Amino acid sequence: MAIFKDYLENKSPLILHGALGTEMETLGYDISGKLWSAKYLLEKPKVIQKIHETYVAAGSDLITTSSYQATLPGLVEAGLTEREAEQVIALTVHLAKAARDKVWAVLDESEKAKRPYPLISGDVGPYAAYLANGSEYTGDYGQITIEQLKDFHRPRIQILLDQGVDLLALETIPNRLEAQALVELLAEEFPEAEAYISFTVQVPDAISDGTSLEEVAELVSRSEQILALGINCSSPILYDQALTILKNVGKSLITYPNSGEVYDGSTQTWKPKDKDALTLVEHSKDWHNQFGVKILGGCCRTRPNDIKALYTEFRT
Repeated sequence: MAIFKDYLENKSPLILHGALGTEMETLGYDISGKLWSAKYLLEKPKVIQKIHETYVAAGSDLITTSSYQATLPGLVEAGLTEREAEQVIALTVHLAKAARDKVWAVLDESEKAKRPYPLISGDVGPYAAYLANGSEYTGDYGQITIEQLKDFHRPRIQILLDQGVDLLALETIPNRLEAQALVELLAEEFPEAEAYISFTVQVPDAISDGTSLEEVAELVSRSEQILALGINCSSPILYDQALTILKNVGKSLITYPNSGEVYDGSTQTWKPKDKDALTLVEHSKDWHNQFGVKILGGCCRTRPNDIKALYTEFRT
C-alpha cells in the first residue's frame, strides 16, 4: 500500500483531524453513556459526516473515522446483532470518505495545490474505550491476556481495512500489553497495513499504566508497519519531555494533545486550562521546530478553528 509512508516523506507536516466526541458535545449532542459519540452512528450519522466535512474544510490531511468507541462487543451489548455491528463500523469509513470527497470536490485548484488529497485513517481506539471507565488515563485493564486483546481488536481492524482505509490510527493507548498485542496482530495478520500509534501519558516519561516511554518506544521500533508514534489525549505540558524520549526511535512523531483543559474521570467533567497556557498552534510550532514532529493535530476539546489555525500556520 505504502500511501501513508509516501505522505510522511513529503517535506510539509501533516495536519490531523481534531476532536469528534467533544465537538459533538460542544454542538449540543449528548455523548454520555458507554457508546459515547458512537451512538450517533446509530441515531444521526449525518451529524458525524458534517463534522468530518468541517475538519476537511479546515485543512485536515488525515481524516479519522468515528470508530474509536465503535467496537463489536460494545455495539452488541447495545442491542445490535453482530452483523449490524459490523455494518456500523463499516459506516464509519463511508462517512469519512463521503465527507472528504464532498469537500474536495468544491475546493478551488489553488487550495488543492497547497495540500495533499486527504487520507482516511481508521480509528482503532483502546480497550479502555470499550470499558468506558476512564482507563484511558490509568491503563488498568485488570486480568487480561495478550490473546484476549488481539481478539478484541482483530474484527474492527479487519472491517476498517476491508472498507479501504489508507492507514490505521492506533490511538489513545494507555497499556503496554495492548501495544504489544497491536504490534503483533499487525505483523501476524495484517502485514500490508500501515499505521501510527499514539499513547496517553499522565507523567512525561511513562504511558498511563506506568510503563516507561523508553520501553514502549523500543517495542514500537521493532514494527516496520507502524510508521509514526507519539502522544495524544494528554496535557500539552507533558509533551516536551516525552518527545525528547521518543525522538530517538527513528520514526515520524505525532502530537495531538487535549486543549489544555483537564478531564476529571470521576465526575466526567473538564476543568478550565491555565489562562496563560499556549495555544495549540504555539505548542505545535515548538514541537515541529524542536523535535521535527511530522503529524500535528488536536484531541479532546480542540475544535475546527484550531485545525484551521494549524493549516494557516503550516500551509499558507
